[in-house]
Amino acid sequence: MIKKFIPFLIVIVAVILIVSLFLFLASSKRMIVVYEGNIKQLPVKMQEGFYQDSECGMVIEDLRDASQVVIKNGKCWFFHDHGGFVKWLEDKEFKDSAKIWVMSRDTKEWVDARKAYFSLTDDTPMGYGFGAYEKAVDGYINFDTMRLRVLRGETLRNPHIKKQLLGD
Repeated sequence: MIKKFIPFLIVIVAVILIVSLFLFLASSKRMIVVYEGNIKQLPVKMQEGFYQDSECGMVIEDLRDASQVVIKNGKCWFFHDHGGFVKWLEDKEFKDSAKIWVMSRDTKEWVDARKAYFSLTDDTPMGYGFGAYEKAVDGYINFDTMRLRVLRGETLRNPHIKKQLLGD
């Protein structure tokens, strides 16, 4: 008789655990997904662990490869890998007018993404490989080339490209 109730009890316990987990997450710190009111379109001062990537939803735990997309009405979205903002932005009507800020690996400052240079082989959170730099170095590419490579899948996430660039 008790064996008939075991599956029912397991389902009840699972439901209780899931509800408890959601309640806990709802009461924990609130993540910033979209920041509003940035009319000047300047980079928002970010803190690790408080912002959520708008493309993949992960918490931004390291600002080394962080980026921000800001539009004229002051809305700002955040990303922890430059490849992510390229993919996210592609189908947006404001893709050409948005101000895009990237954290520069060489100067540790926010720089205009359209003026930055990008490496092809940096270790980045989502594995695209494009670290942003303020200063040009041989082998680095410009914003438009980086964007095209992301959209074509020519990133370190592609095993053929990875082997070509890294020899792995």
